[in-house]
Amino acid sequence: MRATGMSSVPGPVAGAGFGGTEATARRVGEAKTAPDRVAGTDFGETKTSAGLVVGVDIGGTKTAAGLVDPSGALLASATRPTPAAEGCEAILDTAAELVRSVAGDRWGSVTAVGVGSAGVIDPERGVVVSATTSLTGWAGTDLRGGLSRRLGGLPVATANDVHAHALGEHWRGAAAGCADVLLIAVGTGVGASIVLGGRVRHGPHAVAGHAGHVPVPAAAGAPCPCGGTGHVEAVASGPALLAEYLRRGGTRAADLAGVARLAAAGDPLATDVLITGGTALGQAIGGLMNVIDPEIVVIGGGVTGCGDPWWQPVRAAIAAETLPALRDVPIVPAALSSTAALLGAARLPLTTTPTAMTTATATRTPDTPAGTMSQTAMVTATGTGDTSAGTLPQTAADTLPRSVTDAAAEEPPFTRKNP
Repeated sequence: MRATGMSSVPGPVAGAGFGGTEATARRVGEAKTAPDRVAGTDFGETKTSAGLVVGVDIGGTKTAAGLVDPSGALLASATRPTPAAEGCEAILDTAAELVRSVAGDRWGSVTAVGVGSAGVIDPERGVVVSATTSLTGWAGTDLRGGLSRRLGGLPVATANDVHAHALGEHWRGAAAGCADVLLIAVGTGVGASIVLGGRVRHGPHAVAGHAGHVPVPAAAGAPCPCGGTGHVEAVASGPALLAEYLRRGGTRAADLAGVARLAAAGDPLATDVLITGGTALGQAIGGLMNVIDPEIVVIGGGVTGCGDPWWQPVRAAIAAETLPALRDVPIVPAALSSTAALLGAARLPLTTTPTAMTTATATRTPDTPAGTMSQTAMVTATGTGDTSAGTLPQTAADTLPRSVTDAAAEEPPFTRKNP
């Protein structure tokens, strides 16, 4: 992630096998079909009244919004560049404009908004606890309150973008019907989201899922973007893989897609670089599986497009690290691509208690698009820290889930505020 959420990751590259090459569910080390799942199983109770919801995905480079119905169908979507250098007010303005844009003449039917954002997000207060400097002034932002006020008091639910991606995959994607899920995002950084009992686990400090900061032998002494050393992100992220190729004298590739193409063609150096990084990632995932005991592991992000030269060592290392009882847990690629984060963000207000969705009372007036309807939005600064993952999708932005792209790594300098 940016473990749970933060920076941009390169999207799939044409010709490099990025995205979609691992469409079938796989158990550790071999191809198998995924376990039967109950279609439409909902592990979370819907908290808002029936109606349309808008999911928003805020990343360092792009902000996207999607109009979603209660079944998880994406009815409309739009994307704009994130005004990252202009500060939090400009970012919130852009998000609000996108919400109104995708709602259009159905504005009066929108009951709530869900936001998956880059940064460490406190879901109880709707505040950005910390963020990289790629989003100027984002740390400390009242994300929930600021967006709700711009939308006439609509209820707003918030989460980190990687958690949003996990909710999307859990609702309508690769993990649909599974109660216990480990999602790993590998792009500019390495992050994760943990779904247990159908609910995303944020942790008391809102930092659950920072899988990139798990120590692995291959990273011993290597500096990590978090300021520490020896963490898997330092050797398994996209930038780390490319840096290792160049450090070892590679001259035939200028980006990770090029490294992947060389590896696919049998280039020894490129292949070894992907084996080293993939093995380190697999070791970290296997260790997490031993702790969490998931039903399924979903892996997404730009690095997954490196193809079999990367997937094979990842699966082999997972198999070597996991306990025997976990050897048949499916290891599958993310299925929803860019829609995962939007759908997951939209899922948030459908499964979040009203007290976790803002404390602001406002009335939508005729001067708001398609809105003469009066609506009171409950928005408090406190609420449940456990957002149900349920069965609905989340937000998106790039050719890969933005939650994976823009949310993948915490790069220094890292700003932290205590709102």
